[in-house]
Amino acid sequence: MAQPVHYIPIITTFFAIIFSTMVFIRYRQKGRGAHLLWWSAGILIYGIGTFTEGFVTLFGWNEPIFRAWYISGALLGGAPLAQGTVYLLFRRKTAHILTAIIVPFIIIAAFCVMMSPLDYTVHEPHRLSGNVLVWNWTRYFSPFINTYALIFLAGGAGLSAYRFMKSRKTYHRFVGNVLICIGAILPAIGGAFTRFGYVEVLYVGEFIGLSLIFVGYRYNIRQPSTEVHAEPQAASG
Repeated sequence: MAQPVHYIPIITTFFAIIFSTMVFIRYRQKGRGAHLLWWSAGILIYGIGTFTEGFVTLFGWNEPIFRAWYISGALLGGAPLAQGTVYLLFRRKTAHILTAIIVPFIIIAAFCVMMSPLDYTVHEPHRLSGNVLVWNWTRYFSPFINTYALIFLAGGAGLSAYRFMKSRKTYHRFVGNVLICIGAILPAIGGAFTRFGYVEVLYVGEFIGLSLIFVGYRYNIRQPSTEVHAEPQAASG
């Protein structure tokens, strides 16, 4: 039976749609910025992952929703957001190289998830878990992808926070990037708990994490700046 905590992803989904739209509008207003497109897409994919979680809470487990959840959440939950930060912090050539590495890896991982048989005897009616994958080795793709995402998303925010803390004029960006860094870490912690069957920790972490990223993003863009890093440094949203 679904518990109240299982309904949190429904709220997170609507929040992600609004947030993604805001970032995309900013991209359209500026007329440039590959990082903004990656962030907008990343937040939307984040919302797709929470949508599948909410769907299972409302309507129960089914195979297509499970596979969509694993791909959008376990494999793509933070990678597009991190790639946006890569395009902001690195030279375009470096960003392209990293994209050429991580994207094929994710495609291969997603293909394996789609092809893996499922063990229907271990699924739960209103909870999602990777335990149903018969090809259990496919679950080893996600730690690599999530580590990549954590390094560039949380790490990029942490580096930016360090840079911005040195001046009062950019102190709001320091605060914003600290919030983004924490917000990026929480879903990763929740994802680790799902490997032990505690998917509820993920649901809470996703909502609080996205909320912190949103507040951090707003802190970063609230005042125009003529500095080199005019955009929020690791605003994954």
